[in-house]
Amino acid sequence: MDFDESTTKLFTREFLAVVLAGFGNELLPLTSNHGDEPCPKALLPIANKPMLDHPLAWIEQSGVIDVLLICPAPHRSAMSNYIHSDISSSFPSLRIDLQSYDESQDLNVGTCTILRHFSQRIQQDFILVPCDFVPPPSLPLSHVLNKFRTETTYDGSIATTCFYEVRSAEKGSTTDEWGLTPSSVPVVWDEQTGTLLYIDTPDDIDNNGEDINLRASLLSQYPRAKLSATLRDSHVYVCRRSVLDALGQKLYFDSLREEFIPWLCKPQYQRTRRDKYGSVLSPASNAFSQGLALKHSTLHTNLQKHHLRNNTLRPFPEDEHLRSVVPSPIEGEEEDTLLPSLRVGLVVHKADSGFAARANNLHSYLELNRFFLAQASYSLPTDPESRSLIDQKARISSDSIIGHSTRVEERSNIKKSVIGKHCIIGKMVKIVGCVILDHCVIADGAKLDGCILGKNSKVGEKAELSRCVTRAGFEVGAGETYRNEKLDISDWTAPQESSEEAGIDDSMHAISARKHCIYAR
Repeated sequence: MDFDESTTKLFTREFLAVVLAGFGNELLPLTSNHGDEPCPKALLPIANKPMLDHPLAWIEQSGVIDVLLICPAPHRSAMSNYIHSDISSSFPSLRIDLQSYDESQDLNVGTCTILRHFSQRIQQDFILVPCDFVPPPSLPLSHVLNKFRTETTYDGSIATTCFYEVRSAEKGSTTDEWGLTPSSVPVVWDEQTGTLLYIDTPDDIDNNGEDINLRASLLSQYPRAKLSATLRDSHVYVCRRSVLDALGQKLYFDSLREEFIPWLCKPQYQRTRRDKYGSVLSPASNAFSQGLALKHSTLHTNLQKHHLRNNTLRPFPEDEHLRSVVPSPIEGEEEDTLLPSLRVGLVVHKADSGFAARANNLHSYLELNRFFLAQASYSLPTDPESRSLIDQKARISSDSIIGHSTRVEERSNIKKSVIGKHCIIGKMVKIVGCVILDHCVIADGAKLDGCILGKNSKVGEKAELSRCVTRAGFEVGAGETYRNEKLDISDWTAPQESSEEAGIDDSMHAISARKHCIYAR
């Protein structure tokens, strides 16, 4: 008998990782199409490595191998090429199922809608991960999964979330012309048990202004709850499969972060929602309950200070020596039949434990690139052919990264910058604190400071850019100067003039032949 084959047929994977790769409108103009060619957000490089590599490596290190990668239909071809080239060699253990959905960049659908659409492909507990989350080594995914495993088994928890503290930005490191940096949303949580209790939603802000209204049942059950305005949602959620069933009943929810997760926190302390959705969020199971054994356990801290008795909240008796991980049994029921807590667990990553961020806006995208530059040490191409393209008279600081097949001419000066692959840097060019994507051309004498250049961008001779972001394929003319701008292209879809029309006014033709820019503020 082939025991390995038999075991494989009976074995069910514990988790499915669902990775969402959207359009990335918050990163415009970097994610704008280059003509007919899309620029997927998930493939934007961070320190010359696609940002999608970071969450995939995080997943693989946790031991999860099944991945459902969801992207918009226009990005499917580029994502498929990435999977079959880069992922197959970098993450050989992952089994990736690429799925796409019809969506335009102007009409985005929310995460809730996407999850409902693909719910039939998610038949087990799942991990929702965004393509733009860059976790630090001090925050392994296995830590989040272990909290979920423990609390769903012993306590009847339904989900575990992950929030991280943001570090204060350096003075002068951002520019308002790129858009406002996202603010942290006030959350209420219990530190002792690691329970997420409340998230302020846009509707709450509209209705209550600066006030936060909390139910007495929440404060009664968690009297030491903390209010924090320094935490940000990583958009990483580990959920029981039944959470999707509850989502299927809330068809008007579109945003997972702003609508569904705040709603999901409430059944744990609201009686009416528990009565209505408890059987959906935690359906009856024939699995063996360990509640009776754990009732007398002293190995776990008390995860609930109150328990439900006759559908009312009553204090859980305190004992300094004996603490139970589960609530006491309800009167009239067997001791090992316990109501699930329906809690939403919370893992908080402190800022001093390692830098974590999402590349979900231009500010954080630049900050993440600079962070990895600080960790690198003079990263030049290793192959001799690429090294020969860098002139010996070029000055490149030790905290810069130069991509393969990139040419750097004499007397150019590059500091604290990431230069992509197949770029051409002319003579006497000065680049400081920039991120230059692949296939860019920077002519002689140009100066760039704190800029992000989309792929295939061109900068003319002696042009000067300061804190600018360009769309892929944008061209800066010789001698032009731009400061604090988003440089976009407006004539991709403009109809071509006939030769007869063009002959009417040669000067107007000369102007229209050049790509125009939009100063997006």
